[in-house]
Amino acid sequence: MAMAYKMATEGMNVKEECQKWFMEMKWKKVHRFVVYKIDERSRAVLVDKVGGPGEGYEELVAALPTDDCRYAVFDFDFVTVDNCQKSKIFFIAWSPTASRIRAKILYATSKQGLRRVLDGVHYEVQATDSSEMGYDVIRGRAQ
Repeated sequence: MAMAYKMATEGMNVKEECQKWFMEMKWKKVHRFVVYKIDERSRAVLVDKVGGPGEGYEELVAALPTDDCRYAVFDFDFVTVDNCQKSKIFFIAWSPTASRIRAKILYATSKQGLRRVLDGVHYEVQATDSSEMGYDVIRGRAQ
């Protein structure tokens, strides 16, 4: 536990690839989502998985492990009640109940470092199971 506290208080190094993939998703729309993980050995936030343009929300949910924490950003496209096409970017802090306590602490305390790099996120969702980040929850927050 002391190691997790030390790493959390010193902060995580966010790799440049994290921002690069996010900007490609945001501006070029070549990715639908990016999943990030913390490598405890190198004390860095890394890209874990990138969702292609044809992948949707179901693929993002499937990419999140059931026993470990992750961060994710998702480009959510929707149509408003005024029949207007919109897009909102969600930041998801995934911390399932089955994950290690050390991982939960590490991800919770390192979140702001990654968020500072990801300029343009509209909404944040914290989830411990899939019901807390269901499609209806995301859609409700976007409108």
